[in-house]
Amino acid sequence: MFSVPIYYLDLFGVAIFATTGALVASRKQLDIISFALLATLTGVGGGTVRDLILDRPVFWTVDQTYLITCIAIAVVAFFASHLIQRRYIALLWLDAIGLAAYGVLGAHIAHQHGQGFFVATALGMMTATFGGMIRDVVSDENTLILQDEIYATAALFAAGGYISLVYLGVTPTIAAISGTVIGFILRAGAIQFGWQLPRYKPREGKEY
Repeated sequence: MFSVPIYYLDLFGVAIFATTGALVASRKQLDIISFALLATLTGVGGGTVRDLILDRPVFWTVDQTYLITCIAIAVVAFFASHLIQRRYIALLWLDAIGLAAYGVLGAHIAHQHGQGFFVATALGMMTATFGGMIRDVVSDENTLILQDEIYATAALFAAGGYISLVYLGVTPTIAAISGTVIGFILRAGAIQFGWQLPRYKPREGKEY
């Protein structure tokens, strides 16, 4: 199992994702309850989907610290969103770290529950991205994981990298660090250089 520092990294990831949800609420000029709703959906949404699929107790029902964190972020953002928005670039980079780390964490939990390579990797990606997807659907925003630049791919490679290294006999801690670095590098390239995967283009003469 991961150690205590990983628990705090988990809380950090929830806090970063919750902040992005609260910032969407600020752009929509919503009330404080809506801030709390979007922050919570974004912060715990991916992990909730993962736990339901794995048929395990949903993590925030076991430890209410996650919910408290989301609500606290929402309250702070309600009164200080204008200050947070000024540091959006910093938040974007923190989100990149959270995305990669959450991909690894989700894959780790799935692997611990007996899931194979592909399922564990998929659940890692879902853990890292589904909260944001739920946020975007609820708030009628363009879904981030369907945009041009690499996002879900970074989480997928973080999760897959972790599981691959574990299968190769690397210790979970080293595998987790390596997987997080892989995911972060991909996301950083997207932020800094606009990295993206090739897009589908219809063939000439074909109509659909």
